Amino acid sequence: MRSVKISVELFFIMPDAGGFKMEIAIIGLAQSGKSTLFKIMTNVTAGYGETVSRGMAKVPDERFLELVKIFNPEKAIPAAVPFIDINASGEKAWNAVRQSLSGADAIVHVVDAFTTAQVDEIVSGYRKLSDEMILSDLAMVEGRLEKVLKMQEQAMGADEKIHRELFPKIKEKLEQGIPLRNIELAEPEINSIKSFSFLSLKKELVVLNITEDGADISNTFMEKSGLKSPAISICCKMESELAELGDDERREFLDSLGIEKPAFERIVRESFSMLGSMYYFTVGEDEVRAWIIKRGMKAPEAAGVIHKDFERGFIKAEVVSYEDFIATGKQLQKAKAAGKMRLEGKEYVVRDGDIINFRFNV
Repeated sequence: MRSVKISVELFFIMPDAGGFKMEIAIIGLAQSGKSTLFKIMTNVTAGYGETVSRGMAKVPDERFLELVKIFNPEKAIPAAVPFIDINASGEKAWNAVRQSLSGADAIVHVVDAFTTAQVDEIVSGYRKLSDEMILSDLAMVEGRLEKVLKMQEQAMGADEKIHRELFPKIKEKLEQGIPLRNIELAEPEINSIKSFSFLSLKKELVVLNITEDGADISNTFMEKSGLKSPAISICCKMESELAELGDDERREFLDSLGIEKPAFERIVRESFSMLGSMYYFTVGEDEVRAWIIKRGMKAPEAAGVIHKDFERGFIKAEVVSYEDFIATGKQLQKAKAAGKMRLEGKEYVVRDGDIINFRFNV
């Protein structure tokens, strides 16, 4: 019986009201740099001996910072990412990890790329947990397939009929070590297997934790691993040192390296985008706020993220894009006078960075 030690950090994106919740699980082998990344993003040190540690990270956005500077509000609330750092060890560590992963919508997989420069060895480290997820999915597929093959045709529902045809195919792919996310599935097939929470079906972002003087190996890693998911190289040690500096010192240090932004900010943005998330802004002297919604949401649903009454009593949305707001003089009245503020109805699909004021009646 093997004994493993694995750390998992979960972060979910959740509006205050009427919205939706999304989770991303950060996984990786012990000592891969996950706890360091957790602290960099949240400024929270995981408690010694604690199973769960919590922290919040802000989604970096220059647009939000500019709006705060313009309106100088009493409150400024950016899009935030709550992180949950879960640590598991011992013989049943993988069971604890699997349970934590089941509710996640996507995965950030942190890989040790600093103890060796050999890409083949780094790929091998990545595949240790990837293979565990594939084996977990394979066990569920085999169990389900055994059940549906015993069922009579007339007793089968729509999902069972899909599974009878689909599961032999995905079983073969899993046995070849291919994650479900790399298999082309039709929309009815995807909908029929959502309840299984297959781990290798979840979207994935790979983070390669390299040395301070290490080269960006993301492209080579993707080529050798056959990875179809994106990969980002980051030096957690250097990022941790950056996080300890004041704003001026940090800017000076980044400039000396020819780097515009800390790498961890890209991880937050890529993760946020991976979930199909975006946000619009509400602005004023009292508050500037980013409201998280799913891409493709229409105006009434987006209003419901603020409060359900806004959705029920939706009349119109006064909308100006961030770009038009800036271009017309950084004032709402000027944007309106320039014809850039629009009145949109129930069918309007909200765009990322829209500045919105909702009209409603309840």
